[in-house]
Amino acid sequence: MSSYILVTNDDGVTAPGLLALKLALEKIARVIVVAPDRNWSMAGHSKTMHKPLRVQSVALRDGSSAYALDGAPSDCVALVMLGLLEEKPALVVSGINPRANVAQDLTYSGTVAAAMEGAINGVPSLAVSIDGEHDDGIDFSHAADYAARIARRVLENGLPKDTLLNINVPIVSRAEIRGVRITRLGNRIYRDALVARQDPQGRDYYWIGGQPPSGVAEEEGTDIWALAHRYVSITPVHLDMTSHALIDPLREWENGSL
Repeated sequence: MSSYILVTNDDGVTAPGLLALKLALEKIARVIVVAPDRNWSMAGHSKTMHKPLRVQSVALRDGSSAYALDGAPSDCVALVMLGLLEEKPALVVSGINPRANVAQDLTYSGTVAAAMEGAINGVPSLAVSIDGEHDDGIDFSHAADYAARIARRVLENGLPKDTLLNINVPIVSRAEIRGVRITRLGNRIYRDALVARQDPQGRDYYWIGGQPPSGVAEEEGTDIWALAHRYVSITPVHLDMTSHALIDPLREWENGSL
């Protein structure tokens, strides 16, 4: 069996959340870091096929070594699975993202995408986020501790095929966390707005702006509800996105009705 945990993220190899996660996981297993060389937030589950990928050895803030890749978070995991390292990891842990990844965020998140790439390759995988509002001054230590506890359980018991765990930790002090809840995905409310401007040459350009997203916190049992009530949310996510409930109602389309 493989003897190490692969740690990655979407905020870049120098992100403080990654270092906190690595230090916590080192207490339970050997850790190897392969992470993007820059920020890939909101990259989704992308794979680089149009250009070569380069890897370089870098030093983290604690003096340990890591690998930095000029590709997406899912590229970092894919290269390891394809032979960048001598063996596959026992576990993939992606994070710690400084903002929550809940509900429909999962389709955008580079943090979750890295965990998806691990699950696709048959390796148990975790995505870890904290419900912050900005990148500065976040204490990642308690989120890292929860990640390590969950990682230990997964190393001992495994996960079902094609499944990952999406973990979100409330942005409160350790003493204020009320416990852990196993949750389902909730419903995000996005408030994106199109910001149209012109450059000095009079050419139009656009930003996607607007207010930060919120969510429906009243639906008990969801990841959004758990964070709002100061619980650590653990959501099992399956890669099968089929709407099984809709298969039978659509079968009449097979009978020449289209």
